[in-house]
Amino acid sequence: MTAAVQLLFCSLPSFIHTCMLFLVLYVQGILAEILDFVMGKGLIPADGEIWRVRRRAIVPALHQKYVAAMIGLFGQAADRLCQKLDAAASDGEDVEMESLFSRLTLDIIGKAVFNYDFDSLSNDTGIVEAVYTVLREAEDRSVAPIPVWEIPIWKDVSPRLRKVNAALKLINDTLDDLIAICKRMVDEEELQFHEEYMNEQDPSILHFLLASGDDVSSKQLRDDLMTMLIAGHETSAAVLTWTFYLLSKEPRVMSKLQEEVDSVLGDQYPTIEDMKKLKYTTRVINESLRLYPQPPVLIRRSLEDDVLGEYPIKRNEDIFISVWNLHRSPKLWDDADKFEPERWALDGPSPNETNQNFKYLPFGGGPRKCVGDLFASYETVVALAMLVRRFNFQIAVGAPPVEMTTGATIHTTQGLKMTVTHRIKPPIVPSLQMSTLEVDPSISLSDQDEVSQKGEVYQAQAQS
Repeated sequence: MTAAVQLLFCSLPSFIHTCMLFLVLYVQGILAEILDFVMGKGLIPADGEIWRVRRRAIVPALHQKYVAAMIGLFGQAADRLCQKLDAAASDGEDVEMESLFSRLTLDIIGKAVFNYDFDSLSNDTGIVEAVYTVLREAEDRSVAPIPVWEIPIWKDVSPRLRKVNAALKLINDTLDDLIAICKRMVDEEELQFHEEYMNEQDPSILHFLLASGDDVSSKQLRDDLMTMLIAGHETSAAVLTWTFYLLSKEPRVMSKLQEEVDSVLGDQYPTIEDMKKLKYTTRVINESLRLYPQPPVLIRRSLEDDVLGEYPIKRNEDIFISVWNLHRSPKLWDDADKFEPERWALDGPSPNETNQNFKYLPFGGGPRKCVGDLFASYETVVALAMLVRRFNFQIAVGAPPVEMTTGATIHTTQGLKMTVTHRIKPPIVPSLQMSTLEVDPSISLSDQDEVSQKGEVYQAQAQS
């Protein structure tokens, strides 16, 4: 059984800044223990030298050309969701948006990370069910008061754990196959590796890691891929869910949002150049993340005795950073509970932990800040823009009340059931010409993150 640990809850920006900045004193702690069964030593749960090595390997994969190419993937995936919504709007059927957003982001992350098309928006397959089984188990463990899964006899008699283990085996076997296929592709290709290397047929992170000569075991690769799958899937789905809920309550914001999208995109797919023009759309996502942060809690464990302000911190004490309380504190925010994208100037920098003095943590902060922050931002901006361009959304008549429950992310308790209607004279979205594999949306655009020699990611302004 896991040894008992002391817990401390924190939502003061100055304390949070300390916990996130000093890796020598603070590590992942209980989070790594909870997620070990699925992520192993992946980038999120790993600490120390393993974390440093894996971060140095993975961060360069998120280079300018890669993230720009992903804009095409985001657009294609969102268009497939639009097709489903088009049918529902034509038939007058209400739709449960939370589950659709979950499938959308699963399809995106599968292609982006290891070039696998889950096609979950269209099909329910064994691998899709396995992924959701593991995701639910990770969520359940994150809030469980007692780690019953560590009881030896429970592993043998629990039907749920047997199902989880079977799901994990299927996912791991699939990842092993994908790694083997990708290794063969890398061995056969004639491309020379460089800092913005990207295979047009397979621009995935897995392909980059293998082509880079990353000397790592298949087990570590699996851990990395699984970590990115989970971290990049449910978080983005939750952001979109709560964004559309908030928009349904604020017609003024929706109208302003649609006006910008119509002006910037017209009837075209979004490009990397459009990202810097969709300023209000980005602020809508920024504000949604303030009100419904994903995750709502961050965890750090002290490695030795310390003092935060006037509070003594003991060695091995787990510190729960309440991002929810931080983002809604009336001491830090005017009209803290109000959905107001205008609180940040359109022509100013995107809000982050640094320019907001650690009172705003949409992607964490410090050396362990989410490496996929710009990927996730663009993903949600593209999906939001493409959907509101073609449809209007309202909470369905007779829908269950939208209430929240928390785990690794913030979910609704009974889904987000909405009525979707066509906008007047909706734009016709043309087919996108792609010179890649049939479902592979890798287009070569430009720009996004600059990677320093130290392996840190810095946001760069997209070039026209």
